[in-house]
Amino acid sequence: MSLIIVGSMAYDTIATPFERRERVLGGACTYASLAACKFSKPGIVGVIGDDFQEKHLKMLENRGVDITGVKREKGKSFFWEGVYHLDMNTRDTITTELNVFEKFDPVLPDSYKDKPYLFLANIDPALQLKVLKQMKEVKFSVCDTMNLWIDIKRAEVTEVFSKVTCVVLNDSEIRQFTKTANLILAAREIRKLGPKYVIIKKGEHGASIVGPEGMYFSIPSYPVEDVIDPTGAGDSFAGAFIGYIAGQDKVDDTVLKKAMVYGNTVASFTVEGFGTDRLAEAGMDKIEDRIKELRKITDF
Repeated sequence: MSLIIVGSMAYDTIATPFERRERVLGGACTYASLAACKFSKPGIVGVIGDDFQEKHLKMLENRGVDITGVKREKGKSFFWEGVYHLDMNTRDTITTELNVFEKFDPVLPDSYKDKPYLFLANIDPALQLKVLKQMKEVKFSVCDTMNLWIDIKRAEVTEVFSKVTCVVLNDSEIRQFTKTANLILAAREIRKLGPKYVIIKKGEHGASIVGPEGMYFSIPSYPVEDVIDPTGAGDSFAGAFIGYIAGQDKVDDTVLKKAMVYGNTVASFTVEGFGTDRLAEAGMDKIEDRIKELRKITDF
């Protein structure tokens, strides 16, 4: 185990124009760890309630995820309900019930503190800072955030950015934070705060990474023909990205580019089913097949 992932573990009720599913397994930590475990063995830190099913913890363990850092508290697990519009990009939140997640206090087991790779999923930036203070020697760290934290805790978000290796934002979040329309210029503005790399997620249009000395790489999304549920795609991307890097145990431009490709490809499985089911089922043989298809698409 060389990778630690910190974030939410939840149940989601999801409705699309075509179907509705009740209380499917979700949460940023869950998606990210299921993606990362295809390349390395992650340990996770999260909080769950009495209602979190044992079979879901066993499913994570069976895939090589260490759950020592998961704490069960009295009460219900984090719950989210949302409805997607026809474009499957726009969604409305119907209900958010923080439940035990409201008092989430990420205390890392001692066995986690010396690990070299870290993914801070979308949680309160004050909690992200608390995790960073507990880690001893992080070689490569990635953080995610959201528009809410940029709005109400900008100072803390900025401090987190200054302490991590790589920041992951979607196109609207990076424009919101920098007030800059051009995404590449916006990424360069964030790099001035401290992170070496900035990744811009663009949903169905892929993702880009901006780094030092003019480093830039962009990859299109795998062309999924039947998008069932986009929930967790970004977390799956980030989990596969950092998971691949942890598996290689080195960081250079080649590794980062391949990590981007694997991140996009793994996320393409997530959107093909509700919750984590399709992501959990996807084996490396099918992932590699899609990598080959992506090479054909991008070769000219």
